[in-house]
Amino acid sequence: MLAHRRRRCVSLLAGLAVAVSIGVPSGQARADDDPPFVGWAEALPAVAWKYDASSSDVCTAGRVSCVEKTIRSMQKRFDPLAAECVHAAVFGLAYLRTTQTYLETSTTPGFYADPAFVNHEDAAFAAMYFTAFDAWADGRRAYVPPAWRIALDAGADRQVSGTGDLFLGMNAHVNRDLPFVLAKIGLVAPDGSSRKRDHDQVDVMLNKVVRPLITEEAARFDPTIETARTPYGVGHTGLMQALVTWREAAWRQAEQLVMAPDGASRERVAQAIEDNAAAHARAIVAATGYTPPVSSTSSRDRYCADHAGDGA
Repeated sequence: MLAHRRRRCVSLLAGLAVAVSIGVPSGQARADDDPPFVGWAEALPAVAWKYDASSSDVCTAGRVSCVEKTIRSMQKRFDPLAAECVHAAVFGLAYLRTTQTYLETSTTPGFYADPAFVNHEDAAFAAMYFTAFDAWADGRRAYVPPAWRIALDAGADRQVSGTGDLFLGMNAHVNRDLPFVLAKIGLVAPDGSSRKRDHDQVDVMLNKVVRPLITEEAARFDPTIETARTPYGVGHTGLMQALVTWREAAWRQAEQLVMAPDGASRERVAQAIEDNAAAHARAIVAATGYTPPVSSTSSRDRYCADHAGDGA
C-alpha cells in the first residue's frame, strides 16, 4: 500500500509539472467553496509598483535596506509558526532563507545587471505573500487567492506532508503571484532591453539556497522532506528543477498579461492563472496528503516539537 501511495504521489506531481511547464492552459472549473476574488489589477497589494531609483522610499528605489526590511517582516511571520510547529512554517522558512541568500547576491558586484530593480521586485513579490498570509490570518478569506487559501488551510489543518507544504507554498507564490508581479513592474528596462537576464539569474541564486534549505527543513520540521521523490528527482534536485520550470512558465504568463490587447483579455489570462494555480494546489494536496491510518501527521509533529528550535 505504501508503494502504491508513492507511485500515486509521483504520478500526480508529474501531471502537475507538465501542466505548469507548458504555460497557461484554458481556465479550469473552480471548487464550489472558493471565495469570490476581485480582478487581479485591483487585488494587488498596496505597494509602490513603479520603480524609481531616485525615490525617497527605499523599496520604490530598490535600495538594499528594503531587502533587509523584507527579511525582518518575514522573520516576524515565521517565528510564531516555527515555535508552534504550524505546518506553514515549512514555506515560511523556505522564503526567509531564499531572501537572505538573495540579499547576499544583490550585494555581489556584477551578479545582477540591475540589482536595484531586482531589489524592488523582491519587495513587490514579498508583498503578495504578506498580503495573502495576513488576510488569511485575519479571517478575510474573500481576499485570499484560492491557491493561497488551499495552501494555508492545508498547513493549519495539518493535511499534507512537509513536502506538500513546501510545494503548496511554492505553487501559490510562483505559479500564482509571480506572473502578476512581473507584468506589473515591467518586463523591459527603459531602454527597451529585456529584464529576462536578471530573472534567470534568480535561478542561479536559488541553486545556492535549495540544498542547505532542504537539509534544514528536514532537520527542523519533517525528516521525510530530504528524501521526497518528485518528477524531477529526489530532494534538492527535484525542488530546484521544479522552481526553474515554474519560474520560466511565470515569465511567459506575464508576457501574456502584458500583450493582452484589452482589459477583458487580460482578465481572462489572469483568471486562467488563478484557476490553474488552484487546480495545481488541489493536485498537490491529493498527492501528498496524509491517509490515516496508513500515514498521519503525529510522528512529524512529535519530531518538530523536539527539533523546530534547532535553527538560527
